[in-house]
Amino acid sequence: MTKKVIILLCLFVCTESVFSQKIKKTNEIFISGKVIDAKTNQPLEYATIVLKNSITQKISGGITDEEGVFKINTPKGTYEISIEFISFKPKKYPKQTINQNLNLGTIKLSEDANSLDEVVVIAEKTTVDIRLDKKVFNIGKDLSIRGGNASDVLGNVPSVQVDVEGNVSLRGNENVTILIDGRPSALVGINGADALRQIPAEAIEKVEVITSPSARYDAEGTAGILNIILRKNKLTGFNGSLQFDAGYPERYGAAFNANWRTKKWNFFTNTGFRYRAAPGNAFSDTQNFLPTAQNARVIEQRHFGRLSRSLFTSFGTEYYITKNSSIIGNIILNSGNDDDKNTNAIDRFNDAEELNEATFRSENESEDENRVQYTLDYVNNFDGKGRKLTINTQYSTETEDILNNITEVDTQTNQLNDLEQVIEDQDEKRFLLQTDYIHPVGENIQYEAGYRGNYRDIFNRFYLAERKTFPNGPLVPDTNLNNSFNYKELVNAAYFQYGQKFNKISLLAGLRYEYTSVEIEQQTSTSTDKNNYGNLFPTLNLGFELKEGENITLGYNRRIRRPRGRFLNPFPSRSSESNVFSGNVNLKPVLTDALDLGYLKRWKKFTLSTSIYYNRSDESWEFIQENTGQLTDNGDPILRRFPINLSLEERVGFEFTLNYKPFKIWNINSDFNLFHTITDGDYLDPNTNKTTNFDFTNTAFFIRLNQKITLPSKIDLQINSNYRGATQNAQSTNQGIFTMNIAASKDIFKEKASLSLNVSDVFNGRKRMSTIVLPGISNQYSEFQWRVGPQVRVNFVYRFNQKKKRIRQEREDDGGGEF
Repeated sequence: MTKKVIILLCLFVCTESVFSQKIKKTNEIFISGKVIDAKTNQPLEYATIVLKNSITQKISGGITDEEGVFKINTPKGTYEISIEFISFKPKKYPKQTINQNLNLGTIKLSEDANSLDEVVVIAEKTTVDIRLDKKVFNIGKDLSIRGGNASDVLGNVPSVQVDVEGNVSLRGNENVTILIDGRPSALVGINGADALRQIPAEAIEKVEVITSPSARYDAEGTAGILNIILRKNKLTGFNGSLQFDAGYPERYGAAFNANWRTKKWNFFTNTGFRYRAAPGNAFSDTQNFLPTAQNARVIEQRHFGRLSRSLFTSFGTEYYITKNSSIIGNIILNSGNDDDKNTNAIDRFNDAEELNEATFRSENESEDENRVQYTLDYVNNFDGKGRKLTINTQYSTETEDILNNITEVDTQTNQLNDLEQVIEDQDEKRFLLQTDYIHPVGENIQYEAGYRGNYRDIFNRFYLAERKTFPNGPLVPDTNLNNSFNYKELVNAAYFQYGQKFNKISLLAGLRYEYTSVEIEQQTSTSTDKNNYGNLFPTLNLGFELKEGENITLGYNRRIRRPRGRFLNPFPSRSSESNVFSGNVNLKPVLTDALDLGYLKRWKKFTLSTSIYYNRSDESWEFIQENTGQLTDNGDPILRRFPINLSLEERVGFEFTLNYKPFKIWNINSDFNLFHTITDGDYLDPNTNKTTNFDFTNTAFFIRLNQKITLPSKIDLQINSNYRGATQNAQSTNQGIFTMNIAASKDIFKEKASLSLNVSDVFNGRKRMSTIVLPGISNQYSEFQWRVGPQVRVNFVYRFNQKKKRIRQEREDDGGGEF
């Protein structure tokens, strides 16, 4: 009896399913046709077909393929049809009832002479694109970064700050993950600040700011993710641009980017060369309180004479297997050569403010950097209705070699009293394998799953030799500092996420698991440490559409900060004679839970995005500074700094980003961030049994205002203003910093070329001024300026075959957003 019931139920379900599908198929029709240019009879790819249901007012439609052909599946009904393409007059069909397949035949569109002058403005988009799941900063319209580098680009991105030394922070938190084309890369480098200066701004298409990442993304980076998208033009035919720039302090550069696309192939390249001088200054005034210190006060005045040369080239090809699938291969080469001459004038005083010693220290440092990245990607969009499979492989390497010859002369006796040689070698190898699969079910449900394996191998060698006997003694290696250190890391990750839309509510929930294997080899001491751990990272993103153009979002995710490299190497590395840094091989990763409540509202001329966020991190790292009891040859105390897991950190903040266009000639975008940090932790020194309290609260903010104005004669003027408020932690305070950049640009040669002038840091305000207080040890006031004075750049860009075809590129998929 039971078997019969089951069989009957199965037959009923199958019959109902088949019947429902037949009803659905009989209720649907196809609207097809072909769109061409009335003047040239060439097909118009990415023309838009808009279907407006006259009864439900629902809008649907599609776009044409590379042959100008379209075929749209839609329910029977009464529709108004419009065929549109930017800078062409639309073709409109009156309201009609369609109960069977309709072929509109060949549709010819004519250019709209009144809109031709607006083509470039529409095609380049706004500078900041605010979306529900991210903010996208488009490079094309930013005049202030022409001739600059990736660090300059990030300095203009909403929610992002780049400090004087080039360190990047997101919402005031420096633990941000920087990806290249959605993946970790050696192009970011072991020392991120230096590596970002090697990537030319012209190589970057856009930057995505993701503060509540879904399970698709790596869990690394407690602040969030900055995704740098490199240029890979896909315009039909041969297109490109050539750029030259020069400036003061002395700098020269050239860049070339182009692509050639046929029906089956697309070849693209982006190459740039930079020659740049970057003079800098630093000052410090230190008071020593330790009874063993021979100098009560030390004043240092430094000058940095940096000279860098860099070459960045990317070339690749994409082969279109079918209309919806392709294979992409890409090679990126990045090399740099620096020759720096740095000096430091040091005056040391006793308790009576009498001069103990005056020295002049010179450093001649040469540095060679080479980075190579190979990628091979497979993309399959199947039927073009949302189902997608991607497979990515990537291998990248970085080598960095530094040679520094140091001399120190006693200026009172004119005698050489110190001679040193420092050699540093850093190498990194990375390999990545990633696959992602997206499977939609109907229009409102989407499943996604994927895997990523990421392997890193970092090697570091430090060598210091110093002359002990003068005037002609040999260089003697320092066995206390010299060491070789190897760090290997393998992270295997898998994730699954589910997305669904319920009327006006969107849900995206996911779970990511990452298993980390770490091996630390200290070759000098012949010891090896291994550590394995696994973590689950849940994510949840909700969106509620109040009405068209107005949304509320709520996001939760868990993130991780893993210790690497020098943070784990127990051998001391020296930043100066009196300051050394030691890693902690027992340092554990920091886990952070993050909440983000956002609101987005779009008006005709105004877009506003606001967010309230909260982060909680357990066992955050604090950096302990202690007296080693040793003195330098000049009598200064040697201090050691090292990290430990110590404190509970809570961070709450508010930010807003806005785009406003009050007039056609005036565009404004601005962002403001206010955050409050609370840290709670105490450190007990095992040697002295002295407790150091690391409790502190800090309220800080930054604000940015960017304006772009079109002046008479079609001259574009851009003014960027940025103020970073004062900050503090348990041991130091930093004063606020104000900077302003001004740029102007004019199109020439019938808009085929542009000439621009850029003045950055107009008021010479990009200077870090800080005070460090170590009770019982020392007080120090310092100033640091990586680049001194305003910098001036002149830039010339010539474009070929780009003006109109640029429109088509912007209509392509942006790489896949969240559900």
